[in-house]
Amino acid sequence: MARLTDSQRREIVRYLEADMPLPDKYRFLLFEDKREMELVWYGKTNAVSNAVLPFHTIERVVEPRTEREVTLQINLNLFDMDDRERKRPLQGWTNKLIWGDNKLILSSLKNGPMRAEIEKQGGIKLIYIDPPFDAGADFSMTIHVGNSSFTKRGSVLQELAYRDTWGKGEDSFVSMMYERLVLARDLLAEDGSIYLHCDWRVNSILRLVMDEIFGSQNFVNEIVWGYKTGGVPESIGFSKKHHTLLYYSRSAAPIFNALEQKSYVPTLPEPHTKSGKSLGVRRDEVCDLCGIGSPGQKFRMVRARDIWDDIPSIFRNDSQVTGYETQKPEALLERIIRASSNEGDIVADFFCGSGTTAAVAEKLGRKWIVADLGKFAIHTARKRLIGVQRQLSAEKKPHRAFEILNLGRCEGNKFVCANPNLADGNRERELQEQKRAQVSLILRAYQADEIDGFQTFQGKKSGRLVAVGPVNLPVTRLFVEEIIKECRQRHITRADILASEFEMGLFPNALDDAKEEGIDILPKLIPANVFDKRTVEKNQVVFHDVAHVEATPLLNGNKVSIELSHYSVFYTQDSVAEAVASLRKKGSTTVVDNGQVVKVRKDQDGGVTKETLTRHWTDWVDYWAVDFDFQRERETVWIQNADSGEWEEVWSGAYIFENQWQSFRTRNQPRLELQSAFRKCAPGQRKIAVKVVDIFGNDTMTILDVNVGDES
Repeated sequence: MARLTDSQRREIVRYLEADMPLPDKYRFLLFEDKREMELVWYGKTNAVSNAVLPFHTIERVVEPRTEREVTLQINLNLFDMDDRERKRPLQGWTNKLIWGDNKLILSSLKNGPMRAEIEKQGGIKLIYIDPPFDAGADFSMTIHVGNSSFTKRGSVLQELAYRDTWGKGEDSFVSMMYERLVLARDLLAEDGSIYLHCDWRVNSILRLVMDEIFGSQNFVNEIVWGYKTGGVPESIGFSKKHHTLLYYSRSAAPIFNALEQKSYVPTLPEPHTKSGKSLGVRRDEVCDLCGIGSPGQKFRMVRARDIWDDIPSIFRNDSQVTGYETQKPEALLERIIRASSNEGDIVADFFCGSGTTAAVAEKLGRKWIVADLGKFAIHTARKRLIGVQRQLSAEKKPHRAFEILNLGRCEGNKFVCANPNLADGNRERELQEQKRAQVSLILRAYQADEIDGFQTFQGKKSGRLVAVGPVNLPVTRLFVEEIIKECRQRHITRADILASEFEMGLFPNALDDAKEEGIDILPKLIPANVFDKRTVEKNQVVFHDVAHVEATPLLNGNKVSIELSHYSVFYTQDSVAEAVASLRKKGSTTVVDNGQVVKVRKDQDGGVTKETLTRHWTDWVDYWAVDFDFQRERETVWIQNADSGEWEEVWSGAYIFENQWQSFRTRNQPRLELQSAFRKCAPGQRKIAVKVVDIFGNDTMTILDVNVGDES
C-alpha cells in the first residue's frame, strides 16, 4: 500500500464511517499497481460470470439430404443414395450452434467441461463478434408469407435481454460488452485474435474497452471497411459509409497470414496530353502532373491494408441474403478468417445472427462455435449451414457434422437484472422484488389469481394451477419435471405452464409420462405485450398454445416415408380489431391474430378491407425434418459432483434428434415438399420423430410409433 499522510488517513476514516464512497484520487493513492489512466463508467464492476450450465444437445446434422435425393424423392420406388456415393463428414470435432445468452454460454465454455474438448483441438484461434451496437436496436424481423411480408417483434426473452442488459444507454451497453469481452479473452488461445465489428456509434468507446481488456500493446489494427452502397445524405456532415473492425491479439505472436486485396485505379482517356505533348502515362495510373484520370474497373492486387474498400455490402437481390438487416457479406468474413486462422482451427462468433461466420468457416475448412439469443437466428443459421453441407457434399469436398445446443438448468433469479452498485443484501432483495413483480403482472395478464404454499405454482385459474417460468430464460426439461413431481405429490391433475420460451425439443417427450398418469399439463407462451400495463388492464393479452404437428407414416415393406399432414398454430401479435382502431385513412398494417396473418387496409373514406395471407396451414411451415430412428441415442450432459468436484456424464432423460431428411424454404426455392424420401429401416417397432420449424423460428415435434415390416 502506498504511503499516506495523516490528513489523508483521517479523511479516509471519515468517509468510511459515513458509509460514503472514497473520492477517485484514493484509487490511485491506495494501491501500488495503479494505472495512470483508467476507463470508468457508472456500474462498472470487475465481477465476471463464473456460472457453468450444462449444454443440451437438441439436434445433430451429420449428413444433409443431397440434391440428388431431392429430385428423386417424387418417385416412391427410389430410395436414399448408396453410402459409397456420399462424401462422408469429417470425424472428430462436431461444430456447435448454440442457442442462449452469450454471457452464460461464454462462462460455461470457459469454466465447464467443454473447455477440455476445445483445448484438445488447439483452443479458439479466432473470435469475430458483431454486437447490436445501435442504441435503438430491436429484435424485429421481416417474415415472408407468400408474396407478402410483415414484421414480427422479438420474443419476450430477447426484448428483456436487450432492455435490461444493454438497452438503458451507453453505460449499460459498455457493461454488457465488458463482461463478455473478458470472458472471450480468457477463451482465446495464446496465438488467437479477436475482431470486434462496430460503427461510428460506439467505436471510440469500444476501442478504450478493448485496450483495457486486451492491453494496448496487443492492438493490431483499426480496420476501416468502406462500402460503395448505402450512406444516407446528412443535412450537416458527410454520409456515413464505413464500419470499423477493431483487431486485437491475445499475445505478441498471433496467427497471421498475409493476404492481398484489390486496389482499384482510375484509367486515363487517350490520348492524354498537356500543351500538345504526350505525358507518357500508362492507362492504369493517375497523371502526377495534371491529375486527369477516370475511374475504371481495372485493379491490381496489393498486400491487404487497413482500409478495405474492395468488399461491397450485400445487395437486396444477392444470393446470400437471409433477411437480416445487419447481415455482413461472406467476403468480409473470408478475409478475416483466412488472415487469422488456419485450416482445422476453431473460429467462434457469439452474436452469430444469420450464421455468416459459421458458413464461411465451414467452406474454408475451419471448425466453429457460434451462438445467438434468438431462436429465429438459430433456425436461419441451421438452414444456411445445411445448405453449405449440401454444397460441399455435391462438390465432393469435406464437411463436418454440427449440433444444435441450448443451455440446461438455470436458476432464473440469479440472472434478473439489478443495480450492480447495491450491497449484496440489497441486490438480492431487489432481484426477488423484480421477480415477484414480473410474476404478479403475468398472472394478472393471464387473469389468474395469485396463490401461496406451492413449490412450483404461483397462480390458479378456472380450476387449473399456473406455474410461471423465468421470463429471461427458456423453460427447461428440469423445470417441467419439478412441476410434474409436485403434481404427483399433491394429486394435481390440471396445470398450465407459462413461458417466454421453451427449450428446443422439449415437447412432446417431457409430458408423455404425465399424460400416462392422468396429469393434463398445458404449455402456454407469454406474449411480448404482457408488460404493457394498458393492454393488461384491457384484458387484451393473449397467451397462445404451442403449435401442434400431425404426420402420417407411409410403409412399403421395410421402407418408410413420412407425410406432413397438418400443422396448427395459435400465435397472436396485435389483433385485427386493434389494427382497425389505430389505422389512419389510406394506411395498412399486418397482424397475427389467433394463428392467421392478416393484412388490414383502410381507404380514404375509412372503409376497411382484410386479407388473410396464411391461406393454408403449409404457409406457416418453413422447415421440417425426420429422424427415422428416434430414441436410439440418449442425450447426455456433464454435471459436476457436489462432493468430489469431478465432472460426470449422465443421461438427461432426453434423446438427440438425428436430422436424417429435411425440406425447407429458401429465398430462391420457396417450395416445400410435404413427403419425405423413403428410407430402409430395420423391421420391428420403432419411434420416428418429425420436427417442424415455423416461419417465426419456433420448433415443434411429434413422435410416431411405427411397426416396420420385413423387406418386400
